[in-house]
Amino acid sequence: MSAPGEGRGLVIRAAEPGDVELVLELIRELAEYERLADEVVATEELLMEALFGAPPAAEALIAECDGEPAGYAVFFPTFSTFLAIQGVWLEDLYVRPPHRHTGVGRLLLATVAARTRERGGRRLEWAALDWNELALNFYRGLGARRADEWITHSLTGAELEKVAGEASRRPAAGGA
Repeated sequence: MSAPGEGRGLVIRAAEPGDVELVLELIRELAEYERLADEVVATEELLMEALFGAPPAAEALIAECDGEPAGYAVFFPTFSTFLAIQGVWLEDLYVRPPHRHTGVGRLLLATVAARTRERGGRRLEWAALDWNELALNFYRGLGARRADEWITHSLTGAELEKVAGEASRRPAAGGA
């Protein structure tokens, strides 16, 4: 049995600072696909700091097929208190349409999984939009378990500022 993408010049490599423009382009393509293009406010400068600052907030992998960018993955460390283990959150996994169903996505995910294990991690997690049957079927085919009992929440923008502001209005613990 051959490996995904074998014989097609498929390479998965760590993103480098010179890839920031490409990564941002791929992020925008993913956002367009997910019908969230208006939410992308990332810039090359912000992405450069996030991926290559000290310390980096995340890592990115680039998939290339015969030297052509085919997709990317962005991930960062997590920790489970219940299990007392580290893991990885896969923020983005995107494969350009001409390269779908060719093993690119599977090899990107396998590479993230391998890096998770190399670093002592024991769990890899991600989210997918409930309408994205292409992604859901892909993940199901890998044997991934859906965690329907968990609902992801987020605070951004004005809502984050409002809640964060509540911390400054309370006296510090153990202080005056």
